[in-house]
Amino acid sequence: MFASGWKERKIERAFTREDKGIDMVSNDKKLIAVIGATGQQGGGVVRALQASGQFKVRALTRNPDKHRELAEEVVEADLDKQETLKAAFEGAHGVFLVTNFWEEGTNELKQATAAIGAAKDAGVKHFIWSTLPDVEAISGGSFQVPHFTGKAKIDQMIKEAGFAHTTFVIAPMYYQGLLGPLAPQKQADGSMGWALPLDPTVRVIHMGDINELGHIVAGAFAHPDEAGKGEYLPLVGDFMSFNEIVETLNRQGHNFSYKQVPKESFVGSFPGATEIAETFSYFQAHTYLGSDSSDRIALANKIAGRQPTNFSTWARLNVPAYERTKSK
Repeated sequence: MFASGWKERKIERAFTREDKGIDMVSNDKKLIAVIGATGQQGGGVVRALQASGQFKVRALTRNPDKHRELAEEVVEADLDKQETLKAAFEGAHGVFLVTNFWEEGTNELKQATAAIGAAKDAGVKHFIWSTLPDVEAISGGSFQVPHFTGKAKIDQMIKEAGFAHTTFVIAPMYYQGLLGPLAPQKQADGSMGWALPLDPTVRVIHMGDINELGHIVAGAFAHPDEAGKGEYLPLVGDFMSFNEIVETLNRQGHNFSYKQVPKESFVGSFPGATEIAETFSYFQAHTYLGSDSSDRIALANKIAGRQPTNFSTWARLNVPAYERTKSK
């Protein structure tokens, strides 16, 4: 859609040099280094870059010997060991960076600072950072959601680093989370469902299939003039209330329930519950993205070259048939 004539020009150049045995199609590809290549976000980025056919991919991982088949190049890199980043970024045109707040011992600011510095030293031209909304700024300090705001605070560092191109992609609430951290649990009445500190009637949740974030990243690397000047590109497959989530699933043959519980009783009920409760309070007041992001969403979809999968379609293919345990 955006690469009109690209393949034809590449093929023409390849044929003109065929007699010299030079694979110009391969040699002309820009190298993209992907941090977190074994995770959900980074893995999706690797696959999307490979599928585009426009880039050579260097997958970065702490354990390259376990993941040799990930990409054309698989290189050791550890954000907590800055000495590994120099070789990891050497010769790279672009870098995709994601950090994991939830991994024990993670200091996202320290990790991002190391990656930004190493990328600058390596001459990287296009830096793409997976960020989240600045809850502190959006709410005027009313809500404290470190796993959002901590990433947002890194944005300015990247803007000031002086890369030729920068892009900020925003991951949504993962559909996959409904099969993991937010999977339905057996309730007191015997049903399977959710008991959360969130008004289920308010439409505040920007959601998406995290595997599709890679399409936006690949599109941004391919079209820096449209998406490499500090643009924010959110992945949003659907915008829903929790009632709509439950109703969608139940129309597909499930029998899930939902109960709103007081924030006070939810906080501290399990590790991470306090952060989740504060996050939902922020959602309820400001939505996931924090403001009207329709223009940013439209640009993200244009750059990706496709519409992201909506929740109903994803759920039909991915949500297993939980055993019905509701009491008779």
